[in-house]
Amino acid sequence: MSKNQTQGLSIQEAAVKLRESFNQRETIILVADCEVEYSGRASSKLGRGERIVLIKGDGTTIVHRPYGSTPVNYQPEGSILSVRAESNRLVISAVRPKPSEELKIYAYRVLGLYTFKLEDTAKFDMWGDEDDIKRAIMAYPLEVLGEELKPIEEEVKLGTAGFADLLMIDNNGNYVLIEVKKDTAGVDAVYQLKRYIDRLSMSTGHHVRGILVAPGFTKSALIALEKESIEYKQISLQKVSKILRNTKVGLPL
Repeated sequence: MSKNQTQGLSIQEAAVKLRESFNQRETIILVADCEVEYSGRASSKLGRGERIVLIKGDGTTIVHRPYGSTPVNYQPEGSILSVRAESNRLVISAVRPKPSEELKIYAYRVLGLYTFKLEDTAKFDMWGDEDDIKRAIMAYPLEVLGEELKPIEEEVKLGTAGFADLLMIDNNGNYVLIEVKKDTAGVDAVYQLKRYIDRLSMSTGHHVRGILVAPGFTKSALIALEKESIEYKQISLQKVSKILRNTKVGLPL
């Protein structure tokens, strides 16, 4: 990564630096006192204020206020960038040809200009959510939980107790209720599952096992699990993701 940090630039100097960075497809962070106008499918105008403008090498242009995570305006990748200096302001334009849209930023004072030549070729891996964990358990209980279980139903309604994630049957014919958490499970999750177990046991008259499945458990959760004789299984979200990915392409589990 190479970078260049510049502060105290005049409007003309900032225009030259931005033009060079556009040509080199650099990533730019501009902090400026500016106005913003948009025209295209609709139109908008944002009055003067101190803002952060992020311009990427692919033309993506994003305007942020000093607070909040959502940009106040943006143009997507593929936008055509240009800049010019007027007597008292810098004019940055990001034009999207189709559909025809233009974002204009009028900067009256440059508070900071930072340019970077960034490289990022890493593969993006996202580990599964609760639905992925449930799907893996239903299809491959032995690989995920370490025992063969027959799937019966998902999102099982248990009266006023609520909805249990999974209902399965073990090799001894026992009902098995499974509650899945994608984050560390706390004591609330233990007693949530306990309510489901009690309700199903009462309505069927049969012994019901419960298994709490999560990547981790708090100390209080482990104490409650032992007290209530509820089973638990610590799982790896990476392993779940790998199981689902491998089965899609026919690789061994």
